Amino acid sequence: MKWILLILSVVIIGGGLIMYGSTKERYSEHYKSKSHATLGLIVVTIGMLTLICSQALVIIKTGYTGVRTTFGQISDTPVQNGFNLKIPFVQSIETVNNKLQDKSIEEQVWGETANRTAIWYKNIVVSYQIEPEKSAWIFANVADYKDSLISNALVSSAVKSASANLQDADATNRGSIEPAVKQTLQESVDGKYGTGVLYINKVTINEADFEESYKTAIADKQKAQLAAEQQEIENKKNIEKANAEAEANRKLKESISPEVLQKQFLEKWNGQLPTVTSDGNIMDITSLLPQQ
Repeated sequence: MKWILLILSVVIIGGGLIMYGSTKERYSEHYKSKSHATLGLIVVTIGMLTLICSQALVIIKTGYTGVRTTFGQISDTPVQNGFNLKIPFVQSIETVNNKLQDKSIEEQVWGETANRTAIWYKNIVVSYQIEPEKSAWIFANVADYKDSLISNALVSSAVKSASANLQDADATNRGSIEPAVKQTLQESVDGKYGTGVLYINKVTINEADFEESYKTAIADKQKAQLAAEQQEIENKKNIEKANAEAEANRKLKESISPEVLQKQFLEKWNGQLPTVTSDGNIMDITSLLPQQ
């Protein structure tokens, strides 16, 4: 809008000057009416007014805050969005973005867990927002704030601090590591810029993994644990089998007592006594018979 007004004013002034000069020349030569010259002056005046308006009018878009400077001195009062006026060539109004902005870190960030296990994070995105009331402070105190407000070093430090307080199982869990990094980063920016200047809305970590040697050790541990569980199951089956056999033997032993054997013998005896000799003597087996 500002540039449109500026270009329009230049065109109007230029056209007015051309018209005025041409009309004046014709008037001096042919003594014609002064109306064309007057019209040229009016056009020039309109152009000058348009130029002044283009320098005096500033439009602040939604989601932005204006910072007014007068001869280089910054005002603490923020300029709200909409149409705003300034003194041409004396004041200027700069805009500060108060929308959610993203800071991306693509390279790996190495850290350690609470178990001293090496871990890395990659493709980290930090969503942050400048508080509108603090726009003037940011503009005055942070050089190149559009690019360096959230630095890579600040994010890396927050990631390392957060992972150092998490166990291995939580260090790669986005539901655990991302809120921890967000809180740590918020504390860092509060300490650097002051409370209420910058708000960390969200931290997204797209990739996270352990060092290769750790993953190998974990795989070996899982294999050993699986083998131990299988051996435990096998031992349990063997114990159950041994207990079952012992119980069967116990029941069998109880079922073949002397009385039971004698009963089974008599049930199968045909009533004839066997003849048994030993050294020419007949063995008495009447003792095997039940007593009447």
